[in-house]
Amino acid sequence: MSPHAGTAGPTPHTLAFVESPVQLLNVLEWAHLSAPRTEEASGVPGGGLTLVVLSPTDPMTRGQLRRMADLARDEGHTVRWEEARGGPAAPFQTIGGLTRLLRKADRIVMGDPFSRYVQLLLTITRARDLVVVDDGTATMEFVAQLASGERLVRWHRKGGRQGPRDLIFAPVSSAARRRLTPSKRRQVEVFSSMPIEEPPKGVTITPNEFAWTRATFGPPRITKGADMVGTSLVETGVVDADRYVEAVAALAKTHGATRYFAHRRESTEKLHRLAVETGLEIVRPDLPLELIARRGPIGRTILSFPSTVVHTLPLALVGTEVRVAVCDIDPAWLTENASPRAQGFLSGVTGTAKDVHRLSAVTAA
Repeated sequence: MSPHAGTAGPTPHTLAFVESPVQLLNVLEWAHLSAPRTEEASGVPGGGLTLVVLSPTDPMTRGQLRRMADLARDEGHTVRWEEARGGPAAPFQTIGGLTRLLRKADRIVMGDPFSRYVQLLLTITRARDLVVVDDGTATMEFVAQLASGERLVRWHRKGGRQGPRDLIFAPVSSAARRRLTPSKRRQVEVFSSMPIEEPPKGVTITPNEFAWTRATFGPPRITKGADMVGTSLVETGVVDADRYVEAVAALAKTHGATRYFAHRRESTEKLHRLAVETGLEIVRPDLPLELIARRGPIGRTILSFPSTVVHTLPLALVGTEVRVAVCDIDPAWLTENASPRAQGFLSGVTGTAKDVHRLSAVTAA
């Protein structure tokens, strides 16, 4: 347990909202780094952090979130689990139950400013201090859109037509973007391990170096072989499934990979196909990969396509002999429905990563 851990009071100074295990991990990283100032401001050990989990429905994500929630409690934080998607009435019950906490909180920490849930909650709070922690590579897009004054749209959907729900929700999204814009009355901080070269005016950028992860786990036992990290680019409609499977097979054969760490959003059908056609052992992690790798055992080489882990794993594994290698996405792998910005965004993810070995796109067999 970290030395700053304590028990949050009934009226928290800080209220955090997360919808994924990685977001929860990065809230813990932020709390670890911010402990002295939050304790000084609130007078509560641990800064009075109450962590609200807006639970999704898919089993793998829920399982990882429950494991991460246990770690948060071990650090002395209060965890409030909300079945935010448990039926048609769930959003109204969730928002109604959180209104009092939202109005009393002085600081709001959020993991996904693109989330409609989070955007709606932002319209309720009076907090003068807003913090956005990493939700992976989406943070890069959020910062860019905030700086340019654009509407908040996830990168893989940008360029597509707005649906009826987008149009109905547009006023809420616009209000959230205004709330996330710094002013004399409102401070905005972005806590990130992503490369942010031109932050929006007035936004404070705080580097996430995974200090809590390194202090809590490891160092790992390192094996001689290679491990591969999965991606949900097929599930989000960016990359063709056949091309992806062929690329994984080619990479595994070239680099001698034996294990494939599945992304929590990868479909069961695709993972079964990968196991059959590549011979890789499919591993469904019960924690974010940064913690899995830090605990070990982990391969001496970690192979990945462009994703968050090419930025985070080198930080989590600093001081070890593990090498992270990233394989570019061949434009021929993209689907017809992929966003026009997909190739440029993915290339940027790879090109801005530090301390990684860059591999050219593999040629499918």
